[in-house]
Amino acid sequence: MIRKNVIIGKINDSEPSIRFNLNLNCTKCGKKVPGGMRTSEKYFGSHSFKLEVDNFKKNYLCGICRDKKRVNDKIQK
Repeated sequence: MIRKNVIIGKINDSEPSIRFNLNLNCTKCGKKVPGGMRTSEKYFGSHSFKLEVDNFKKNYLCGICRDKKRVNDKIQK
């Protein structure tokens, strides 16, 4: 199984990128999930990068919780 990293911010083709790991837990069930991320060298460590990562951590759902939410949202429509 190939795992791809989540891209934070925008990375141009010619721009060097940085890979890093976040300590991620699902915000609904608390399950620990892999946190492989990637961003550009320019964006890494900037104020907007930190805000985006904080927001990502606050709203992250594991695959099981995300799928349950999708199904519930679809049923309610």
